[in-house]
Amino acid sequence: MPRVVLYQPQIPPNTGNVARTCAATGSELHLIEPLGFSISDRHLRRAGLDYWPWVSLQCHADLEAFQAERQRRGGRLVTLSSQVEAAYTDFRFRTDDWLLFGRETDGLPNGLQATAEARLTIPMARRARPGEGGVRSLNLSVSVGIVLFEALRQLGPGGGGED
Repeated sequence: MPRVVLYQPQIPPNTGNVARTCAATGSELHLIEPLGFSISDRHLRRAGLDYWPWVSLQCHADLEAFQAERQRRGGRLVTLSSQVEAAYTDFRFRTDDWLLFGRETDGLPNGLQATAEARLTIPMARRARPGEGGVRSLNLSVSVGIVLFEALRQLGPGGGGED
């Protein structure tokens, strides 16, 4: 089952909504600190409703701690960014993928994206271009839902399809 990873999330309701999606799909949720809120934040808890007991949540003290866990467990690092051109729909997901999403305000650091085995985007009709107007990005929890459900669709019932 692909794992969802949020890099230094800043908005409690977004993380709570992602947690609810992870509970519904049986996907692990990994949070890379520092967070822009406390795990006990009432907005975070409210967005996750009463599903928190079904969330497999792991917090990592920093990026290095996350990378060590990923190396220990194996799997590909797949980053999502509005700054790349490869569409998530053209990618073949695997059960051991780590789906890494960036901060709501500024995404993922370029250096971190460079370490990924795949860098994907969600195509948008009105994507912002330098010097032009448009949409910069989608909401974090919406983006997670779009990509995670595509991965699960590809992998089949239970998300355990073929690697």
